[in-house]
Amino acid sequence: MTSKESAKTAPARPLIGAHMSIAGGVAEALNRGHATGCECVQIFTKSSRQWVSRPYTKEEIDAFKAALGASGVRMVVAHDSYLLNLGAPDDKLRKRSVGGLIDELERCETLGVPYLIAHPGAHVGSGEAAGIAAIARSLDEAHKSCAGFRAAIALEITAGQGSNLGYRFEQMGAIFDAVKENERLRLCFDTEHAFAAGYDLRDAEGYERTFAELDEKIGLKRLAAFHINDSLKPFHSRVDRHQHIGKGYIGLDAFRRLVNDPRFAGLPMCLETEPGPEMADIVEDLKTLHRLLESRD
Repeated sequence: MTSKESAKTAPARPLIGAHMSIAGGVAEALNRGHATGCECVQIFTKSSRQWVSRPYTKEEIDAFKAALGASGVRMVVAHDSYLLNLGAPDDKLRKRSVGGLIDELERCETLGVPYLIAHPGAHVGSGEAAGIAAIARSLDEAHKSCAGFRAAIALEITAGQGSNLGYRFEQMGAIFDAVKENERLRLCFDTEHAFAAGYDLRDAEGYERTFAELDEKIGLKRLAAFHINDSLKPFHSRVDRHQHIGKGYIGLDAFRRLVNDPRFAGLPMCLETEPGPEMADIVEDLKTLHRLLESRD
């Protein structure tokens, strides 16, 4: 499903879904999403722990597209491999990461997936300025290799763990500004990452302040997707640890505001927590989010 096609059918509220395993083939992620009641699904385009994977077969591509049509899933987004570091000071690793990103963009283009969500990268001791320059160079190289693609990169807000960049809005804004074709870039907002990075979503004032600052430093128009996760760790921990909705330090009020915020109507909001046996925890989280949609006050 392309971004243009999804916009035509987007509801006047966000799409609610979750990350789904591609075990057994990419089409199986859609079948799992349908079985759990997802309106949108996030996938890996290949194993997230391997650098190289074989190309999709025609049968796999056809099965994915058929499953998308039959499943009721309205939008699919992808997440890049955990191995990539677009900000690496080691140019061999950086170039290998760019190659991996290009491969994943090509896989998204093949499947018709509109957004590849990517962590900006870590400077690994080289410093913020050098890291931002390396990330921008990496994105420029990917864009040049993927000229004319409909699939776009959506950089993800990070928790700021270790030397990861993109955890402050002004930092992410600097990355966008440094990329030559930055009109092709989009943004993914992860609630747990933002909370861990020091953006307090728990009350109405903090929530509005967070998105006002995001609009000023990056632009709300850049938002293409959300990761909707509670936090296992306290506020401003700089630790990336997700928790099920309403069972962490963020609490339900923030998620009630988020799913009912008219500015984010039509955007995919995907859970990223461990599914547990038979995905029961994911089903419960989805039910919680739909209840919050029905209780706006």
